[in-house]
Amino acid sequence: MSYPDLLAEYPDLLEGIRGKLTPNQPLSAVTWFRTGGPAQLLFQPADEDDLAAFLRKLPAHIPVLPVGLGSNLLIRDGGLEGVVIRLSAKGFGAVDQIGENRLRAGAAVPDKRLAEAAAKAGIGGFAFYTGIPGGLGGALRMNAGAHGTETRDRMVELVAVDRKGARHVLSNRDMGYAYRHSSASHDLIFTGGVFEGTRQDEASIRQDMADVVDHREKAQPIREKTGGSTFKNPPGSSAWKEVDAAGCRGLTVGGAQMSEMHCNFMINTGSATGHDLELLGETVRARVLRHSGIRLEWEIKRLGRFGESGSVEPFLGQEGEAA
Repeated sequence: MSYPDLLAEYPDLLEGIRGKLTPNQPLSAVTWFRTGGPAQLLFQPADEDDLAAFLRKLPAHIPVLPVGLGSNLLIRDGGLEGVVIRLSAKGFGAVDQIGENRLRAGAAVPDKRLAEAAAKAGIGGFAFYTGIPGGLGGALRMNAGAHGTETRDRMVELVAVDRKGARHVLSNRDMGYAYRHSSASHDLIFTGGVFEGTRQDEASIRQDMADVVDHREKAQPIREKTGGSTFKNPPGSSAWKEVDAAGCRGLTVGGAQMSEMHCNFMINTGSATGHDLELLGETVRARVLRHSGIRLEWEIKRLGRFGESGSVEPFLGQEGEAA
């Protein structure tokens, strides 16, 4: 499907903008699942000033959605109405040491690159980022974490631009962090942050990072088209244990499958649609609820319009394929 061209309707959006504007840009290439419909308009700003200038021009009724590296994102087959903003490495990809134990990094920096920069600077406490396949914008928004450490344990402050193009600086406390959650307004687009660790010799940091990589390679299907952990861990349990106990390890819907290796990971086996993936996830949630009474919460973000297949209705059969 395609959407009306916003640039044709609002030609002044192009005036003075230095970044790249692309109407009806397919988003399957920017998500790790490799699925999803188009963005009505994709904007890749040149830098923070360019982003702010564009947002000041954009009519208030047009939806805006920031998208990072697309690692934990499921775009539905009907795509996204409005403007999708994707920060580029050129304008938002710098990492700088600003104190003995502090780093400033742009929101487009991959998590593992921040871990690498910290290691080179002898700053410990960032090895957990080595195993998180995303960017710092998403990490700041959802309090990404692993191996007992979360973003809130390292973030000092962040910079954001609001829907009207105004710049804001937020403290750790302002973010209202909780497990895989922040209470920051969705009106804000994060552009970068300051992070703090502790002094540690580089050799021991490298060992910590190697341990994280080793664990990930042995326990997670990292060479598949996946979005990372599908569901948040419920209180007192692990999502994968509940998925496994409900008989959903290896469960398939079309080209989507719950990984045999780690059953809290959905994978696109090659031909999955966004509908296949979301239907699989909803089916797993329904079966876990029926089996244990636990209502799993999605960790993967699902966005956009449903395509021709329509919305999802979970299939509650016992064995084999879900649909």
